[in-house]
Amino acid sequence: MSEFSRIPALTLLPAVDVASGKAVRLTQGEAGTETSYGDPVDAALEWANDGAEWIHLVDLDAAFGRGNNRKMIQKVVKAVPRHVNIELSGGIRDDKSLEAALATGAKRINLGTAALENPEWAAHVIAEYGEAIAVGLDVRGSTLAARGWTEEGGDLWHVLERLEEAGCARYVVTDVTKDGTLNGPNLELLRDVMERTHRPVIASGGVSSLDDIAALRELVPLGLEGAIVGKALYAGAFTLPEALDVAGN
Repeated sequence: MSEFSRIPALTLLPAVDVASGKAVRLTQGEAGTETSYGDPVDAALEWANDGAEWIHLVDLDAAFGRGNNRKMIQKVVKAVPRHVNIELSGGIRDDKSLEAALATGAKRINLGTAALENPEWAAHVIAEYGEAIAVGLDVRGSTLAARGWTEEGGDLWHVLERLEEAGCARYVVTDVTKDGTLNGPNLELLRDVMERTHRPVIASGGVSSLDDIAALRELVPLGLEGAIVGKALYAGAFTLPEALDVAGN
């Protein structure tokens, strides 16, 4: 038995990003860089059939404040088998949008901008819903990005300290400069975040190869729970079964 095979498994979350009713991928999260990959339901079912236990579902239009894909999001959640969990993100900034997100049947909701701009509300939601809430930390350097990554959202370490005090259950950490680029994940950023929290961390952005997944799995003992994989899967860099094998699933 190799040393690597003794490392606990890394949970993989294939991404389905929805804009204008289509599954798309962006480059560095920028509006206007969309590449379309067809029907979101088909994409989600493909990942489910390939062995995914989680799917990371994003309403990009809601994130950018240009409408929403609520009906399509509901269709995706209903279409996947019950054993597949949905992590839902995008434009969840108040009670109304949070209730709508929870009503879809998603297992976990990611707060982004709201956790930065409305800390009292975010703390209340974290206290009320616990494990059902994760906070997305979208980072350029050590500065957080908000509003669909179009505005600055404060210092990463100050915000993380505040979220720790609020009892946040989980963080989704994205290096915005890596997202959609296939240039590899920012392992140093992930290590720095995990040094400052005992909560589980999910990595997002830049995964381009099976070697990247192996490198992320090596961080599991430090607190990395999972990794979101998007463009590499859609571009055919590897298959999801291959990735799950390397991740130890």
